[in-house]
Amino acid sequence: MELITIKDPKSPISEAYRTLRTNIQFSLPDTKVKTILVTSSGPGEGKSTTSSNIAVTFAQNGHKTIIIDCDLRKSTIHKKFGVSNTIGLTNILIGEVNFNEESFKSQVANLYILPSGTRPPNPAELLSSKKMEKFMEELKEKFEVIIIDTPPVLMVTDAQILSNYADGVILVVASGEADKHAAQRAKELLEKVNAKILGVVLNKLDTTKKGYYGYYNYYYYGSDGQKQNKKRKINFFSR
Repeated sequence: MELITIKDPKSPISEAYRTLRTNIQFSLPDTKVKTILVTSSGPGEGKSTTSSNIAVTFAQNGHKTIIIDCDLRKSTIHKKFGVSNTIGLTNILIGEVNFNEESFKSQVANLYILPSGTRPPNPAELLSSKKMEKFMEELKEKFEVIIIDTPPVLMVTDAQILSNYADGVILVVASGEADKHAAQRAKELLEKVNAKILGVVLNKLDTTKKGYYGYYNYYYYGSDGQKQNKKRKINFFSR
């Protein structure tokens, strides 16, 4: 699968991801947002596509970036970038291999891709282990931006566990597909573990409906909860 930010970096959708990148950078004025977790309430909402494109835009902006596939049950990041999943995160955590960043360097300048690796029998235990905590600290010393792709919040506890390593969380919601109550429940579960929700990405927005005039709409929700509407060729909103 080709990523739009690589295939067509000048497209309106690529510009949407760059706008999202900027919103993330300014989301916490008093904190440098370095480690970003991307998740969704349920499967098929586009969280992995979103996390992959966000990672590319950070790298294209000159930031040394790594994307980690922490969806150990249903990994897809390696498929999106066309890399092998033979060796990855799980192999590092069990001590089978050492982390060598050059082994995970991608064809995109400044971007490194760490696939999930061999599927383990105990994903949640592995992700909550001391080894994972130590490994994340190691990555924070080596990279400017870390993108963590996780399983959906309502499916397993992995996203809640991993939110402890992140400076902020992006929740991806598929327009017209996601259940409103499921999205709300996902938000509540993340807040229960004190995750900092940076915002929500509205994905799969139908721009053919009356009122869009051939453009995408961008909605920004500020800290005061007031909606500001700006016409741009993008299909995301964040808060």
